[in-house]
Amino acid sequence: MNQPVSLRGAPIGLIARLRLWLENYFGIHREGSTLRREIIAGATTFLAAAYVIVVNPDINAAAGIPFSAGVTATVLVSFLGTLAMALYARNPILIAPGMGINILFAYTMVVGAKIPLQIALGCVLWASVIFTVLAFFNVRQAVIDGIPASLRNAISCGMGLFIALIGLVNAKFISADPFTVVHAAPFNPIILTFLAGLVITIALVARKVPGALILGIICTTLLAIPIGRLWGDATAYWPEGASTVTLVNWSGLFAAPDFSFLGQVDLLGSLHIEYLPYIFVLVFTNFFESLSTFLGISEAGDLKDADGNPRNIKQSMHVDALAALASAPLGTSPATAYIESAAGISQGGRTGMVALVAAVLFLPFLFLSPLLSLVPAIATAPVLIMIGVFMMDTISKIDWKSYEEAIPAFLVILLIPLTYSITLGIALGFIVFVLLKLLIGKAHTVKPIMWWVAALSVFLVMRVQY
Repeated sequence: MNQPVSLRGAPIGLIARLRLWLENYFGIHREGSTLRREIIAGATTFLAAAYVIVVNPDINAAAGIPFSAGVTATVLVSFLGTLAMALYARNPILIAPGMGINILFAYTMVVGAKIPLQIALGCVLWASVIFTVLAFFNVRQAVIDGIPASLRNAISCGMGLFIALIGLVNAKFISADPFTVVHAAPFNPIILTFLAGLVITIALVARKVPGALILGIICTTLLAIPIGRLWGDATAYWPEGASTVTLVNWSGLFAAPDFSFLGQVDLLGSLHIEYLPYIFVLVFTNFFESLSTFLGISEAGDLKDADGNPRNIKQSMHVDALAALASAPLGTSPATAYIESAAGISQGGRTGMVALVAAVLFLPFLFLSPLLSLVPAIATAPVLIMIGVFMMDTISKIDWKSYEEAIPAFLVILLIPLTYSITLGIALGFIVFVLLKLLIGKAHTVKPIMWWVAALSVFLVMRVQY
C-alpha cells in the first residue's frame, strides 16, 4: 500500500532489484566499475562503431546487395552478435560485420573476380563453418598461447596507429600525394572544424570527464553544422564525401527494415573447386583479424585472466564464430569483433554490460538509420585518434633491448598502418619473428603453433591483396 515510487512511476524496489541483478550477473563491482560507467562506456562503443550501419551496406552495395537490405542485415548481425557477447562471454566487445573483410568480399571476390553474389555469400558461409569448427575446438586458444608477449603488445600498438590513421584519413587531414606518398591538407573550414573537435575531445579526455568521447562527437557535429551554411562549401573541400554544400544534413527519420535479401546463399555452387581458394582466404583473414582484435583489446584494457590470456577468450571466440556463421544467411559479409570496442574500454568499461548497452542501441536503427547521416566523419575522427593514443600504452611492455623480440614487434607496429591492413601487417611480423629465431639458432624456442601460424601467414601475404 505504501510502496515508494520513483519519479518515473516505477517501483524503486523493482529498479533496485534490476540494478542488483545486473551488477551481480556481470560482476561490475568485482571488476572495479560502476553501472553508470558501464552504460556510458556502452554508448561510447556504439557511437564509435555506429558508422558500420551505413558504411558496411555501402561497401556491400558494390557487390549487388541492396543498400536497405544491407542496413537491415548489418543491424541484425550487430545486435545479435553483441548481445551474445554480453550475455554469454560477458566481455565489453562489440560484434559487427568486419570492415576489412567486407572489402575482400565485395571488391576482390564479386567486383574483381566476377564471382556471382549468391555464390560469394555461399563462400562466406562455408568459411564461417570452418571458422566455427576452429573456434569450438580451441584452435585459436592454442594460437594465442603460442604468440609471444612482444608480438601481442605490438599488435595492440599497431592497431592503435592504424585506427588513428583511419581517423586522420576520414577527416581528410591526411591524403595521398604522388610525390611524397601522403601530405597534410591545407586549412579550410572542414579541417579547422576537425582540429577544433580534436582539441575539445583531448581536453575532455585529459580532464577525465565522464563520457568524454561521446561529448567530443556531439561537440564536433555541432561545430560542423555551419559548414556550407555560414561559411565554406563542403563540396569544395570534400567532393567525394559530400553530396551538397553542407556537411551535416538531415535526410529523414524513419526507414522500414528490408528483409528481401535474407537467405540468398548458393551453398552447392560455392563448393566448386575454383572458389575454394577464396573460402580459405576468408577463413584465414577472419581468423587473424578477430584474433588480433581480441589480443589488442585485452592488452590495451588489461582484460586478462590469471594466466595472462584474454578474459573469457573461449566464450568470446564462440560468439565471434557464430556471428560470422549467421552473417551470410542474413545477407552481409562476415561479422567479427570490433577494435572500436576500445572506445568503451577507454571510458572505464570492464564487463558485458558495455556490450549489452551497445547491442540495445543497434535495434532502433532498423527504423532510424537516417539519423546517422547527421554525424559527419570529422566528428568521429577525433575519437578514433584518441583510441589510438589509448592503445599505444602497451609499447612500454616490449623489450626493445632484445632485437630478436623488438624487430618483429616493430615491424608489426609499422606495417599494420602502412599496409593499411591488420592482417598483412601481423602476418609479415609473424614471418619475420620465426625466420629471425631460425637464423640466430634459437628455432627450438619457437612454439610449434607459431611455425603453423607463420606458414599460414606466408599464404595470406601471397593471397590477400586489398
